[in-house]
Amino acid sequence: MMIKRGLLVILLMITVFFSAAAETSGPVFVIPIEGEIDRSLTVFLRRSIEKARAAGAGHIVFEIDTFGGRVDSALQISTLVGSLSDITTVAYVALKPEGTAVSWSAGALIALSNDKIYMAPGTSMGSAAPVIQGAEGTAQADEKTVSAVRTQMASIAEKNNYSRAIAVAMVDSDVEILEVYLRDELLVLTRTEYESLLRSEGEEDVREGPVISETGKLLSLTAGDLELYGVSSGTLATLQEVLADLQLHDREIVRLEPSGADQLVNLLTGTAFTSILILLGMIALFMEISSPGFGVPGAIAVLCFAVLFTGNALLGTVGSVELILFMLGIALIIVEIFIIPGFGVTGISGITLMVVGLILSMQDFVIPSFTWQWDALGRNVLLVVGNVMAGFIAFGLLAFFIPKYTPFKRLTLSLNQDADMGYSAQDIPKESLYLHAEGVAVTILRPSGKAEINGDVIQVETTGEYMEKGTPLVVTAVNGNRIVVKRRTP
Repeated sequence: MMIKRGLLVILLMITVFFSAAAETSGPVFVIPIEGEIDRSLTVFLRRSIEKARAAGAGHIVFEIDTFGGRVDSALQISTLVGSLSDITTVAYVALKPEGTAVSWSAGALIALSNDKIYMAPGTSMGSAAPVIQGAEGTAQADEKTVSAVRTQMASIAEKNNYSRAIAVAMVDSDVEILEVYLRDELLVLTRTEYESLLRSEGEEDVREGPVISETGKLLSLTAGDLELYGVSSGTLATLQEVLADLQLHDREIVRLEPSGADQLVNLLTGTAFTSILILLGMIALFMEISSPGFGVPGAIAVLCFAVLFTGNALLGTVGSVELILFMLGIALIIVEIFIIPGFGVTGISGITLMVVGLILSMQDFVIPSFTWQWDALGRNVLLVVGNVMAGFIAFGLLAFFIPKYTPFKRLTLSLNQDADMGYSAQDIPKESLYLHAEGVAVTILRPSGKAEINGDVIQVETTGEYMEKGTPLVVTAVNGNRIVVKRRTP
């Protein structure tokens, strides 16, 4: 029994040893978080983290240099970074000649999601209040959105042992924070937390220091301030110094950069390119539906919408619902054009379903809950509806100026009623002369042909009866150029 226990202890020690060895010998991945925080950056980071995990990385250093960006993307990246329990994450706000030397707004949220934070001299972090983009410019989001981001900031600060008061003050301008000394230990607390501490500890042990951030101002701190208040683990000028401080200078360093595929996704999902895809796709779709068979316009429409949905699928916003709505919308439009006469409820419903499918493919929510989601929905609606209407207008202009092109022949009258084709035009008084007049067929009538009536050879037609050449006739109706005859009985 003792032998078994001893073997078990030895096996456990071996397992711990090799686990620790793997931890200390794994490569260090350096991943940049630069520029605007958007959906394509989320895809790049997710794929980069998977590469690091597959390579057995023990540490990931995120080089941060950003003014911020989309709230939804920042929350997704924060959750992604914060959930890496098997990898130590480090945020380094770098100072580069081509950079901005800041980690503001969404960048602050992402930085606080890491296990450790380092700052280069001359950098800063903060101003993380969520804002929305409206017709009159940017404005602070509503209280519901601010509360959600504030709670998330406080939660990740507590998780990683950062100052909760600093994290909250970066988001909420109504929060006042100050330095507090508890028996000579420096603390950073909100005004409410300070008053509570004062009541519990007594005035002899608690001393109020200077105010760090007043009410009505968002908090931003320099690299030195963040190190002083225990948020930053150090103010170091280069990445090599950061690695040395972490005792990782002898590790293999793997630096990842956005690849051509990442840049392609960024292009495909950008507003400008998305607008072009929707516009060309709608024009080509209308051209294909208005012409028989399947040709070049149909292929262009399929290509445009396939690229559009593929790009959004890579961002994780496309599911089966969006595709079903879009395809059902196309089916209803086809039914309206080829089966149901006119254009009514079916056609309008088809266009509506297509628009809804396109809008939902650009967002990861159906019903907005926060101001930033309403803002995103408004942008998507404007983008899709605007380009669909532009597609209608462009198609109409093409149909007007290029009527002889095959897809537009169904929409325009392109046949000339020339005399050599049997058409004739008569004055109304002359047409009236043929009514009830008698004549004879000079060609076979099947049911149309030519007949001699009152000495004139003219184009006539029967009501469906077949007549041989030489059949005696009588005119029963005259309607413009249409002269109807029947067999004359003795």
